[in-house]
Amino acid sequence: MPFLALQHLFRHPAAFLSTPRVEYKPIQKVMVANRGEIAIRVFRACTELGIRTVAVYSEQDTGQMHRQKADEAYLIGRGLPPVQAYLHIPDIIKVAKDNEVDAIHPGYGFLSERADFAKACLDAGVRFIGPSPEVVRKMGDKVEARAIAISAGVPVVPGTDAPISSLNEAQEFSQAYGFPIIFKAAYGGGGRGMRVVRSYEELEENYTRAFSEALSAFGNGALFVEKFVEKPRHIEVQILGDKHGNVLHLYERDCSIQRRHQKVVEIAPAAHLDSQLRSKLTADAVRLAKQVGYENAGTVEFLLDRHGKHYFIEVNSRLQVEHTVTEEITDVDLVHAQIHIAEGKSLPELGLKQENVRINGCAIQCRVTTEDPARGFQPDTGRIEVFRSGEGMGIRLDSASAFQGAIISPHYDSLLVKVIAHGKDHPTAASKMSRALAEFRIRGVKTNIPFLQNVLSNDQFLHGTVDTQFIDENPDLFHLRPGQNRAQKLLHYLGHVMVNGPTTPIPVKAQPSPIDPLVPAVPLGQPPDGFRDVLLREGPAGFAKAIRQHQGLLLMDTTFRDAHQSLLATRVRTHDLKKIAPFVAHNFSRLFSIENWGGATFDVAMRFLYECPWQRLQELRELIPNVPFQMLLRGANAVGYTNYPDNSVFKFCEMARENGMDIFRVFDSLNYLPNMLLGMEAAGQAGGVVEAAISYTGDVADPSRTKYTLDYYLSLAEQLVKAGTHILAIKDMAGVLKPQASSLLVGALRKQFPDVPLHIHTHDTSGAGVASMLACA
Repeated sequence: MPFLALQHLFRHPAAFLSTPRVEYKPIQKVMVANRGEIAIRVFRACTELGIRTVAVYSEQDTGQMHRQKADEAYLIGRGLPPVQAYLHIPDIIKVAKDNEVDAIHPGYGFLSERADFAKACLDAGVRFIGPSPEVVRKMGDKVEARAIAISAGVPVVPGTDAPISSLNEAQEFSQAYGFPIIFKAAYGGGGRGMRVVRSYEELEENYTRAFSEALSAFGNGALFVEKFVEKPRHIEVQILGDKHGNVLHLYERDCSIQRRHQKVVEIAPAAHLDSQLRSKLTADAVRLAKQVGYENAGTVEFLLDRHGKHYFIEVNSRLQVEHTVTEEITDVDLVHAQIHIAEGKSLPELGLKQENVRINGCAIQCRVTTEDPARGFQPDTGRIEVFRSGEGMGIRLDSASAFQGAIISPHYDSLLVKVIAHGKDHPTAASKMSRALAEFRIRGVKTNIPFLQNVLSNDQFLHGTVDTQFIDENPDLFHLRPGQNRAQKLLHYLGHVMVNGPTTPIPVKAQPSPIDPLVPAVPLGQPPDGFRDVLLREGPAGFAKAIRQHQGLLLMDTTFRDAHQSLLATRVRTHDLKKIAPFVAHNFSRLFSIENWGGATFDVAMRFLYECPWQRLQELRELIPNVPFQMLLRGANAVGYTNYPDNSVFKFCEMARENGMDIFRVFDSLNYLPNMLLGMEAAGQAGGVVEAAISYTGDVADPSRTKYTLDYYLSLAEQLVKAGTHILAIKDMAGVLKPQASSLLVGALRKQFPDVPLHIHTHDTSGAGVASMLACA
């Protein structure tokens, strides 16, 4: 036996010398440099293998599910925009080194096909679960990948060997090969920088647009030109390679159902694919992978024309979104295989031999996204109010944000859940998928499920004869059946009745009063100057200074507010308020302000009076030009009872100021400073007078019985003054400010902030309001 082995060595030395010697090093801890469902997919595989997991997340992803599914989670990209956080290589590598991570899995998207990231991992002593940096670089360069395919004897679409640098080169190519042709971005994919040209007249415009798109998306506008294959099928072959030089394929997937070059539905295996053609495709994919020394998981993509000819287009040197359908038909866990290969195991050691890989039935994957097909697939955002998934035999769900209460943000892609159906053949898998999609109930955000249901019921799809023009040539797919949403419609109705009462008019016999109220006479001419004239002349700071220097007390009138808020005078029309407004302007010109607007105005005007609160403000402003108007602003809640986006609060204050509002009394019932600061900034930026109001409770005169001591209020006041408030208010909403406490509190505030005007606002519920106000004075 030794003699025979030695004899074989001399006859075939390359067989021995070229086989790399690879050391097996088990992985103890894996980081996924990604987010969402692919991160969770890898974490689950690691847990099954007894490997600890590490998640990274951006500031915007603090509450995301992938963070909860890992053993450890760390923030990256502090202060960076959402996507840039996951592209920040130094942060990712630092987290890996600081926490003894053995290997990093890149998932798909983000850094998954960045050679510099793969190299950074290796330089830091961390294994990269994917191909070598050199292979990632070669496959990421479409021109070099094309040259490698040609040298491997794999057919390619006729095209330029290098990126073109001018429109003239594109014209020369079109003259040589004829139309149609296609421009493709040389340094990126995903459909950006891709333009089909069908005639000479379209050439210049499409070249310019493709160049601009590529430059914007990838930082490089380089393009190359290919002969455009009309109505091809998009077929891709899944490959696995190890560090020992072994490569095998796991058959193909049909990804022809695309919209704007983005895959929507994926099928494995490709339906009605001739067995000889399948053998050519898989053999070419393996030959190309061996040519470049490929290791780990990858996908070789081909176009298949109507005559049965196939052309190589690119290699995705990573795990694909649609890897699930290959797993279902081959029973091979691709993520397990990736990890084991990174540890140094060979494919045979994993039980993976080409002759043992068999196709078992058919699998279909649908990408359920938060997009509205009726509005050009515009992404939708918000909170998922209801979520019920389709499940059952033959259905697999890969998701991250698919649960009731999940927040769908605008920062990342719109993928919600991947639904994978597996059956004995294509029609069986399609029927399972249709049934599962029909079971989904998702409320709160729009989804593409109605569109997917149309695809699944389409005869062309069911017969498996689709090509990349399938969606464009089937406008019936966009005839969407509207969702009924019966349960939530009923809940909304019941809630409306509970809050607002029945909408049925109540018949009453009472007649309107026969007596018209007497409106006091108003002198002719303009009303006398008031403090608003000071505000218009000297601005908010000058106004505050004039208020502080005024000798004696000033009053804020709340009659106009009570006209739409109190139990006795609720729902008073703008028509009636306007009757008395001129008298007020002439006879109360020395008022500090009139409080006449806020949340209650919107509530009463819009729900009961069917009036416009903005028009009320405009008309009262015209009739009372001399007295400042004041409103209540609930910080980040504006005039509602929920947090609004910051830009909405800023825009609201801007519009309120433009329509006549002067003083914004900003408060938070819990004195939560960040909410107040947002409202103060919005009011100040709009040019209004900022009056920060501290909500009062407890009793500062008896510190032994309250945690809201004098020091508490002085500390809060100091922060509000530092934040730039023009006026400091004490808002005694519950009417609990006693006379002795008034003296203590106002005395301490006046001593600490001698230049800041103080406004004490109390709701006199206990009957001590007058005594308290005198004590304040």
